[in-house]
Amino acid sequence: MAIELTKDVAKKLMEIKGEVRGVVFGVDGAYVLKEKGKEGLKKVEEELEKFGYPIKYGEIETFNYYPVGLRVLSLLVIKKVFSFDDKKIKEMGFFGTKISVIVKFFIKYVFSPKKAFNAQTSRLWREHWTIGDLIPVEINEEKKYAILRLKNFSLHPVYCKYLEGYFPGPFQLMIKSSKMTCEETKCTFRGDEYHEYLIKWQ
Repeated sequence: MAIELTKDVAKKLMEIKGEVRGVVFGVDGAYVLKEKGKEGLKKVEEELEKFGYPIKYGEIETFNYYPVGLRVLSLLVIKKVFSFDDKKIKEMGFFGTKISVIVKFFIKYVFSPKKAFNAQTSRLWREHWTIGDLIPVEINEEKKYAILRLKNFSLHPVYCKYLEGYFPGPFQLMIKSSKMTCEETKCTFRGDEYHEYLIKWQ
């Protein structure tokens, strides 16, 4: 579902209750720098200012909290400025797990994927977000799949795609698989009560 980015959309996003750690903006900024350089990042910052919600990516504090609407707006502006498709948004999500200090901290001492899945999934989400409940539904190491359910969280369809890229990241760090996929099988923007993601690996 495509929702055009307008000032009204930006305003509604900023009215959503909840906060997110600044680390997510550091990820966005780092990805843009990698792909488009300093000039690209400058374009994104200028576009955000036009919408009335400026972000200076280099000044964001990693562990401070920021409005969740600003997090989505960052993604939407990056998508708009560079005409990124869903594949690039998912790539951004996956990139995020590679550089997130929070993710690395939680994965560092993992010895059992199943144990980490059941014990750390919800906690890892809560370290990033003050809204939403990420629930570990099932993991089957023999059949090589896992199911995550995200409740009480409905920001924007662009973030659904971002999470399709993001969720495989911690699993890849734990399982050491180079072939991993993630599909959103249920979505609040498609009329479901919650989001659900199926992660598979080889």
